[in-house]
Amino acid sequence: MSATADELREAVRRRYADSARAVIEGSGGCGCGSGACCSEEQAAAEAKFGELLYDPEQRGELPDSAVLASLGCGNPTAVAELREGEVVLDLGSGGGIDVILSAKRVAPTGLAFGLDMTDEMLALARQNAAEAGADNVHFLKGVIEQIPLPADSVDVVISNCVINLSVDKPAVLTEIARVLKPGGRIGISDIVAEDHLSPEQRSERGSYVGCIAGALSKGEYEAGLEAAGFEAIDVTFTHRAADGMYGTIVKGVKHS
Repeated sequence: MSATADELREAVRRRYADSARAVIEGSGGCGCGSGACCSEEQAAAEAKFGELLYDPEQRGELPDSAVLASLGCGNPTAVAELREGEVVLDLGSGGGIDVILSAKRVAPTGLAFGLDMTDEMLALARQNAAEAGADNVHFLKGVIEQIPLPADSVDVVISNCVINLSVDKPAVLTEIARVLKPGGRIGISDIVAEDHLSPEQRSERGSYVGCIAGALSKGEYEAGLEAAGFEAIDVTFTHRAADGMYGTIVKGVKHS
């Protein structure tokens, strides 16, 4: 019997909570095995997930616990072209690595929001932001299908290997468009499948909490963004995550 949406969301929440506790307790972070996207499916490809996707200079700007809690499949701050004074929102902000880096890029007049549904990750992120001296950050509790921010309030939305974990991806893309200002943009890292792979074939390649089974195809991503009101859409594969599935950079601009 297939899992329900609530069961899938709870499995994701539990995996993130376990990873946050592992960092807090000093028993490890991502390390492929204890993380969310850095799961057993990717144990043989650890360098393609987590902290090694950030260069040494970026890692040097961060508390160790923020680096250890990195569970992503890319580095959205490297592709989002953030500018001073902008308002940035990170969906599924985890331990806060991308929020802290974004806050430094948009300082001193910009703001960086992080949204996460996991209490343990939010606590870790707030601790990391305080240690990093990032005072232009705000962490919010909620789900990415219902973003707790007003319409037209954000310049840039980033996300790192989280949208594939959503149980309602059209709702996520619609919500991203809602909170973005006209002309606002996205810089997203995600796992994306080649168009020929069916949902069943994707699930054969890895679990849902491992960021594989729930991944959209390239064509599905493009169509979903277009339906949500985006233009200048670009979905580019960057590295292989599984057979026919890739770490991917997703860009787009909300219609003005």
